Amino acid sequence: MDRPSPRQDDRDRRIMNVFFEEDGGFKVARVMEDIGTSLQIEAVTGKRSKIKSNLVLLKFATALGELLPQAEALAADFDPDFLYEVCGPSEFGFDELALDYFGHPPSAAQAAACAIKLHGAPMYFYKRGKGRYQKAPEENLKAALASIERKKREAAEMEIWVDELKSGVLPDAMRPHINQLLYKPDRNTLIAKACDKAVADSGRNLPELFHAAGAWSHRSGAPHMAQHDFHLGKFLAEYFPKGTAPAVELVFNTPPDLPNTTLRAYSIDDATTVEIDDAFSFQQLDDSRIEVGIHIAAPALFFSPDSALDTYAKSRLSTVYYPGAKITMLPDEAVEAATLKEGRDCPVVSLYAVFDNTTNTLVAVRSAVEQVHIAKNLRLHELEVWLTESAVSDPSKNIEQEFGNELVKMFAIATTLKEKRGAKDNTDYVDYNFEIEDDGAKVNISQRVRGSPVDTIVAEFMILANSEWGKLLAENNVAGIYRAQQNMKTRMTTDALPHEGLGVAYYAWSSSPLRRYVDLVNQRQLIALIQGGTPLYPRRAPMLNEIARTFDVTYDAYAEFQRNMERFWCLRYLEQAGRTSFDATVIRDELVRGANLPLIVRLKAPANLPAKTPVMVNVESIDYWSIGGIFSLPSPPPETPQVA
Repeated sequence: MDRPSPRQDDRDRRIMNVFFEEDGGFKVARVMEDIGTSLQIEAVTGKRSKIKSNLVLLKFATALGELLPQAEALAADFDPDFLYEVCGPSEFGFDELALDYFGHPPSAAQAAACAIKLHGAPMYFYKRGKGRYQKAPEENLKAALASIERKKREAAEMEIWVDELKSGVLPDAMRPHINQLLYKPDRNTLIAKACDKAVADSGRNLPELFHAAGAWSHRSGAPHMAQHDFHLGKFLAEYFPKGTAPAVELVFNTPPDLPNTTLRAYSIDDATTVEIDDAFSFQQLDDSRIEVGIHIAAPALFFSPDSALDTYAKSRLSTVYYPGAKITMLPDEAVEAATLKEGRDCPVVSLYAVFDNTTNTLVAVRSAVEQVHIAKNLRLHELEVWLTESAVSDPSKNIEQEFGNELVKMFAIATTLKEKRGAKDNTDYVDYNFEIEDDGAKVNISQRVRGSPVDTIVAEFMILANSEWGKLLAENNVAGIYRAQQNMKTRMTTDALPHEGLGVAYYAWSSSPLRRYVDLVNQRQLIALIQGGTPLYPRRAPMLNEIARTFDVTYDAYAEFQRNMERFWCLRYLEQAGRTSFDATVIRDELVRGANLPLIVRLKAPANLPAKTPVMVNVESIDYWSIGGIFSLPSPPPETPQVA
């Protein structure tokens, strides 16, 4: 074979162009220098670079800028199904296919067209190496083509859903999955992708789109109840995915025979309370001593730690409160069994505190697991009519109402307990009561300033019980869960730490076992200790630490939900009253607190005023979806020019 002369070879090198594969695509370039295993090249744009020689698929001498356009135009006319049929099962090169397809040695453009088509049809042809391919098995190709068709149908269906949702029509496919799409969407599903696209296209959030499409059309009541149900549903989806009243095996233990007392105990709660955890008794031991009994309902005696009821309570950890409703920690039947209901003899865990009749100071305490008769469920709104500051100011004055004289003495003792703790009056603390009427059409918000004689009695004796029982557990080396506060930080812990805010060395929540799971845990420990049994939880039990940690997180989440729903109803209260402004005080920066509402809002601009400065806040708009709105301070009047 004749070899070209060195001069001819040099001339070929100067005009040689290459067609090569790089970064998953095809490119062309002029070869500037061939250095064996690599080439110095210049692209159509003039950019120079270096590539490995083994990337080159074709060498050609035609105009550099013409090859790719010609090859791509030819490739567009190739039918992949025809190519698939004419290919054998064996591996082949793109140039071999080009020779068979065109029936003659292919031009550079024709060969490149085959490479481009094979590369662009991965369902039909599997790549086996540089420029080499093999037809896919027939069953694989059929499956891939079916998948493509399915995706096309799904894309078309999704577009229909998107258009419907944007135009205010709820697609039938979404209707059974509204809650899931709102709260826990599976982003891989077609309906979730349709929702995301509708949101992106419309610029509106998904709850708004669903609302406009009638997702809450079944909801009676005022229009804003759709937003209310959205926020409630979001909370329930996260913390009560099985619903607020799932089926549970209601198996109650028969409480053991307990000693009976001859005391007549009475509870103090608001009118709507059914989870009555605590009651009091009072008896004069002698001229110098008084004994106050603090009696706590004992659900721990009605069901065991390994029961379905305990699992139910542990999954909730606390009763949830929010305006207009609540979700109890225990099912109604369990509450009914253990609550301190008027007229019943109830199993209780009791703390008896003996006080000096003259100084009202604590002399001794003892604990008992027993049965006590609940003579009366006193209601707060009725008590406060006559148990006033005036009534308790003169202990020698006779109070005609039942338990009146006892409560006056208990107030005097409670005042001494409070002073001993070093607690300061929180005179600005207000309880707000929300009454939701006509299925949400109307809300009434009333205030009750804390610190009445009744408040003082209940608070101080509950603090006494929780602190004394915390001390009892700690001194007997029995594990418990404590509510500790140090350096202004409050948390649940299994360490017997003080509660600095209350001024007590120990504080183990034990007084609300119908409403808080940690109280139920502590009650089990206390019962074992008082009765001489073996505590359920040993010291440093990992399960106890886990309960404390989980309770902290859950309790905070429940409180945040309550605050959010109270804010929702405060906004509704403003709108209902046609209020365009409200009194507030500055917290800091752009945060202000309503003066007569439990409402904290963020102004659209910082107030630039000291904390606690009274201000008038303008309500520019209210948004129930975000439980917020646009709020501002009135613009200051323009300054009047001074006349010289």
